[in-house]
Amino acid sequence: MEARTQWVNTSDHQRLYVKTWGNSNLPALVLVHGYPDNQEVWEPIIEHLANHYFIVTYDVRGAGQSSIPKRIKEYRLEQLSLDLESVVNAVLPERAFHLAAHDWGSIQSWESVTEPKFRGRILSYSTISGPCLDHAAFVLKDKLKNEPKTLLKLLSKSWYIGVFQLPLLAPTAWRILNAERWGTIVNELERAKQLPLNHNIQKDGRYGIALYRANFLPRLRQPRERLAVCPVQAIVLKNDKFVSPEYINELPRWVENFSKIEVDANHWAILSQPEKIAQYIKGFAQQNEQ
Repeated sequence: MEARTQWVNTSDHQRLYVKTWGNSNLPALVLVHGYPDNQEVWEPIIEHLANHYFIVTYDVRGAGQSSIPKRIKEYRLEQLSLDLESVVNAVLPERAFHLAAHDWGSIQSWESVTEPKFRGRILSYSTISGPCLDHAAFVLKDKLKNEPKTLLKLLSKSWYIGVFQLPLLAPTAWRILNAERWGTIVNELERAKQLPLNHNIQKDGRYGIALYRANFLPRLRQPRERLAVCPVQAIVLKNDKFVSPEYINELPRWVENFSKIEVDANHWAILSQPEKIAQYIKGFAQQNEQ
């Protein structure tokens, strides 16, 4: 199936490259990719959903063909939420939509899912391997006070976040990782062969680091109480090497209508098990149609 493409201007004059798939009369589903990916990572999923939903994907700022902001602060969560709003207002004017996101796409989508103005607009949210940073900060503080051993376990999976705060080391590392080398890493993690390659990986990896540098420390220092405005499904990847399920276990504190499904997969299940992930997204969306 061929995608239709367009450009969407953001509130701060960046340009986002947007694709739409399927019949626009069907219920709308927005998919937000993570790091170090671009929207192409969703194509195996889209194959299983395009007959049921009008699908919207976009390259987040700094990724794919979207523009690259010059300043770190331009990657703040508040602006990323405004980017989603710009996309849906351009492509889905006055329409409600379902939302699913992976990795950093999930982290940034929480900003919208916990924003009161999206109540009634976002019908459901399927989150994959990306906790809300505010929620995560509260969890870490609780563990520090009551379960320090568990805190160390949580932090051990997040070692790369500290590396990404270094202004020179992390961007330089991406210069030596081409598509084939990165593909080998993902294949080994997923215990799969010939998963789709990201041919833009050097740029996506290099510039997307700004997402971490703009948001982690501010949110860890001053977490905000953020309550979900829609039903939330957590698709938990049991073998995820980068995100601990401990964050998901705490979600009922902030989500009134919450459900969880576990998948025997690593971090990039959207590539290695696309049909299964697509079915979970579809099933949850169907439970929460208007």
